[in-house]
Amino acid sequence: MPPWNRLRRFTGGGCAMGEVAVIGLGGMGRAIARNLVRAGHETVVWNRSEGPAEELAEAGALRAASVAEALRCPVVFSVLSDDSAFAETFLDSGVLDEARHGVVHVNVATVSVGLARRAAEAHAAHGVGYVAAPVFGRVSVAEAGELNVLAAGEPELVDRAQPFFDVIGTRTWRLGELPEQANIVKVLGNYLIACAIQSLGEAVSVADAAGADPGQFVELLSSTLFPGPVYSGYGSMIARRTYQPAGFTTALGRKDLHLALDAAAGQAVPLPFGELLRDVFDQAIADGRAADDWAAIAERQPR
Repeated sequence: MPPWNRLRRFTGGGCAMGEVAVIGLGGMGRAIARNLVRAGHETVVWNRSEGPAEELAEAGALRAASVAEALRCPVVFSVLSDDSAFAETFLDSGVLDEARHGVVHVNVATVSVGLARRAAEAHAAHGVGYVAAPVFGRVSVAEAGELNVLAAGEPELVDRAQPFFDVIGTRTWRLGELPEQANIVKVLGNYLIACAIQSLGEAVSVADAAGADPGQFVELLSSTLFPGPVYSGYGSMIARRTYQPAGFTTALGRKDLHLALDAAAGQAVPLPFGELLRDVFDQAIADGRAADDWAAIAERQPR
């Protein structure tokens, strides 16, 4: 069926014509929506700019005319960049007043603990279910449908989203009944990645200065002591000093670091290395590396 007919069906038929919606079609959102379409789910999409939605309509998605229209679907994923974008779209816009009672909203974004609590309260007040489901995995992992989904919320709400989690990821980690529990795990995971990048940058700088081959050094580490995508992937970038294209930018890395520091402060737990990393990220951004992959913080080391 041509995309314009699919749009007309959704606009005329309301939620009956879509099983799931995806709001926010950046790299991650597009990958998630495309995999849902490929899996045979009637998938509704909305994005602030038209291009990504048009692209997905050509692949078989249904286009919503507004966020409110997308919220007529039984399950709605949102994949927005940060607290501000999420609050502007859902909490400060009045759109929840128009949401169908019983909808489950799954927030894939990495947001603060405070925002997660505010979102859960606002959704409950409007009879809308709320699940936090940030993910581990870059866009290439999302495209392959191999994300790790960190889900938290009322069990029955997570159950309703689970068939879609099974499409976009290889495993769903159920982390508790409070949405904020998924967000704290996500920001701490990203904090540990930042720590690994910083330590890799230091170690590679020393090895390089001593005449050892940086690429071989990273291959050794990632094949023996530290197997896995963090040391192999980011280590390779650092050894080659290549930070484009960015899978996750330095600016976003700084945002997530600050979320981790704020979460730790809320628990009265110090993160001394995190304070050092704050300075490293700030300097990297001052050096013009905001749009580079966050592995670029390694360039703060003398090479």
